[in-house]
Amino acid sequence: IRAVYKNQQARVVLSVRRRRWIKFYSKLILLFLRLLGSPSTLSQVSCLYTSTELNSKHWERKNLIVYPPQQKDEPRRPAVSNSFNLLLHVMKLNTAKTRCGMTIDQALTQLEFNDKKGAKIIKEVIMEAQDMAVRNHNVEYKSNLYIAESFSGKGKYLKRIRYHGRGMFGIMDKVHCHYFVKLVEGVPPKVEQKTGFDQAKEYVEQLRNRTVIHSL
Repeated sequence: IRAVYKNQQARVVLSVRRRRWIKFYSKLILLFLRLLGSPSTLSQVSCLYTSTELNSKHWERKNLIVYPPQQKDEPRRPAVSNSFNLLLHVMKLNTAKTRCGMTIDQALTQLEFNDKKGAKIIKEVIMEAQDMAVRNHNVEYKSNLYIAESFSGKGKYLKRIRYHGRGMFGIMDKVHCHYFVKLVEGVPPKVEQKTGFDQAKEYVEQLRNRTVIHSL
């Protein structure tokens, strides 16, 4: 019994030491990053610019990406601002995908006269992203932005009890979702308007190029 107790104590000591080392190294990395300079403290100097990218895993960490200085002959990299809101009801965000490709003034004007519940939430998130772009990403004109991405993702599904008659009950789900928006500096790209014949042609090519498993 004493040997087992000593082994348990040794494991606890090792786990505590590992946690301390992890905390120490994380603080050291954060201090090193602060010495290099955060995106909020960097200023626009000639070709130096801070922006974001879509390759990172977490949406909020995309605003912390710092790019290397650009060459003088390279075109200016457009600024990108990302914002999000958590734990919203799904039915409030039916108009999320309809804002892609609009300028920020057009989107805010349409959301202002929209009576849906999600329009107010989407407007607040877009205005927050606009403020972040001007404050942290050196955007000169706040109206020179367009919505590159606007979508909602799956959130928490909370299970609750729904009471019925005669002592019976059921289970109901309280569905939530997350809303994400990405603003890019500049003029929105022109979308090619396809005719019905072009869409049908693409659909037929897609059907011909598909792979059917266990087919002859």
